[in-house]
Amino acid sequence: MAILRLWDTLRYMKPAQLIRKFVVAAFLAAALPAPGVWAGPAEDSAELDRLFGALKGADEAASGRIESEIWRLWSRSGSAAMDLLLERGRKAMGQGDYEAAIEHFTALTDHAPDFAEGWNARAIAFYHMGRYGQSVADIQHTLALNPRHFGALAGFGAILEAIDQPEPALEVYRAALAIHPHLKGIDEAVKRLETKIAGQDI
Repeated sequence: MAILRLWDTLRYMKPAQLIRKFVVAAFLAAALPAPGVWAGPAEDSAELDRLFGALKGADEAASGRIESEIWRLWSRSGSAAMDLLLERGRKAMGQGDYEAAIEHFTALTDHAPDFAEGWNARAIAFYHMGRYGQSVADIQHTLALNPRHFGALAGFGAILEAIDQPEPALEVYRAALAIHPHLKGIDEAVKRLETKIAGQDI
C-alpha cells in the first residue's frame, strides 16, 4: 500500500515535517477500524446498512437523496441535548465562527465520546482553521467509530493534498469513492491527482 511506503519515508523527516508523519500515522491507526461499530441510536444501524447498499448502485441524482438521509441519521446522537450541541456548533461554523463551533463540538465529544459525528464536525472546524494535526486526530476518532464515514475520508484526502502528499491523498479519495461512488467533488479530485502523479512520473 502506497501509504505504508510513505510512512517508512516519513520516519526520517526533520522536525519541521512531523505534521506529515502525524497525519500518516493517524490514517494507519484508522485504516482498519473495528467492524460493525455504530455510534448513534441502535435502531438506525439497519437503516444505514440498507442506505449504503442502495448507494452502491444509485445514479447521481438518487445518490444525493440517499446521502442526505445518511447524514440525517449520522446526526442523531440519541440525546436531545447532544443533538442541540451539534446543531449549535454547525450554526457557528456556518457563520464562520470556528472557535465557537469548536467549543460546542468539544462539549459534545466530552459528553458523548462514542458519537462519531461530534468528532467529524470538530475535524471540519479544525480544518477550516488550518489546524490539520487536530483535524486528523478527530478524523481518526470518526473513522474508528464509523468506518463508512465517506465525509471524514474526503476530509483526510483534502488534508493530504494540502500538505502535498498526492499519492496517499489519491488512495484515500478512492477509498471514499468505494463507499460513495458519486461523492461530490471527489471524482474531480481523483482525476486531478492522477494527472499530477502521471506528470511526476514522466
